[in-house]
This record gives sequence, C-alpha cells and structure tokens, in this order.
Amino acid sequence: MMHTIFVDKSRTADFQMTRGLRQIVENDGNEDDIVAFIQDKNLPVDEIEARNIAEAVLKEPPLQGYLTISNALQWRLQYGRVITQAGAVNGIQRVR
Repeated sequence: MMHTIFVDKSRTADFQMTRGLRQIVENDGNEDDIVAFIQDKNLPVDEIEARNIAEAVLKEPPLQGYLTISNALQWRLQYGRVITQAGAVNGIQRVR
C-alpha cells in the first residue's frame, strides 16, 4: 500500500463540480446559471431535481471537494488530488 488518506465527508465531492458551483455563487449567479451548469456537466438529473439542487446551492454553497469523479469511467473515483493535498487542506489527512 502506497498511500492511506482520510477524506472527511465534507470534502468528498467532485473537485471540478464544486469549484464551478462555488464560482457561480461568488459571481452572483442565479438558479438558472446553476441549472445550466448542471445540465452542461450531464448530471443524471431531471429539470426539477436540477432546480432543487440549484436552490440548495444558493442557500448554502458547498465546501470545495477534492475527489475526481469520472462519469466517462462509470462514475469511478480518482484519488490523485487527495493524495497531493493530504495535510494541506482541512479535512484531508495522511494516515500513517
């Protein structure tokens, strides 16, 4: 075993998705902007659920996630980012 990393549940979201959502909120985006972003990313949700997500994001933006979730690889996780960020980000720790 090369790496043992603990990732707190608050940091397990997809890096690119949370970065994009956070940027939309920081740029005073609205519900329509978030729904368009969700649709652009081809998330498997319908319009109603996309709007529910957008409403929740506007009320409470997500913390930055650090996993890479590849829907091209049938939603498999990739851990390279958490390995490099271990110890540098609150919620991502290297276990010895």
